[in-house]
Amino acid sequence: MSLARPIELFADLATFASRTPTLPPATHTNCYAIGGKEVLLVEPATPYPDEQRAMMEWVQAIERAGRKIVGIVLTHHHRDHAGGIPFFKRELKVPVLAHRATAERLDDWIEVDRLLEDGELLQLEGAETNGFRVLHTPGHAPGHVCLHDEDRGIAIVGDMVASIGTILIEPTDGDMSAYLEQLARLSKLEASVALPSHGEPIREPTQIFERYISHRRMREERILDALRGAPRATPSALLSSVYADTPSSVWPLALLSLRAHLIKLEKEGRVLKGEGERYEVV
Repeated sequence: MSLARPIELFADLATFASRTPTLPPATHTNCYAIGGKEVLLVEPATPYPDEQRAMMEWVQAIERAGRKIVGIVLTHHHRDHAGGIPFFKRELKVPVLAHRATAERLDDWIEVDRLLEDGELLQLEGAETNGFRVLHTPGHAPGHVCLHDEDRGIAIVGDMVASIGTILIEPTDGDMSAYLEQLARLSKLEASVALPSHGEPIREPTQIFERYISHRRMREERILDALRGAPRATPSALLSSVYADTPSSVWPLALLSLRAHLIKLEKEGRVLKGEGERYEVV
């Protein structure tokens, strides 16, 4: 896959997409360089040596321009986001910043040097903005964070949404209730552009946040309808009717999302889980 990289999005914000072991149809994860004289790299994620060399050439060009890399930010702990962090931390000799829940899931192989808190402002010398506000947005992952430039309406949104493919919420690492709550929070930002980890910048992001919420609500209604027609069904038995509009090739991943939806519905008292992972509508 041939990509134009790096891409200058704003005077103090550029992106470099690198190949990572992510879920198809995505093949790359975006790294964002934010700041003026001081620069943070948001997820130099690639674990592949050839891609690491290409990204280091970009980073060195940034430094030759008189700018300084002062840290690495992780949006969350998944390997298509964190896989390259040990290499880049060692080469650049800079601290890694992440939420506590991310640090806890990486403490066996990545040392997080600074914990990010919801609401704190990351200020960088020479930036075109007053700073990037940290937003703790769990749901896809417990420690997921977004960065919001309140002055310009720019949101770096990690894996909350994507412009290629979709976002998986699975039943052990994810939380469907929290995910929908945080999508609603992001929609209230009224941002002018969202910068995802996978794919191109998203214009009019409020619409896509709301569309993701509507899509998940639609899927929940399909689950409830399917259970009314087949009480005490297992998630596997529900799959073909709930995801009849998707190719069967993606059903193994869809099954994870279906289970995450069922966990949410059970917590809300809308379904009851019986023996053998059999559900029925309350």
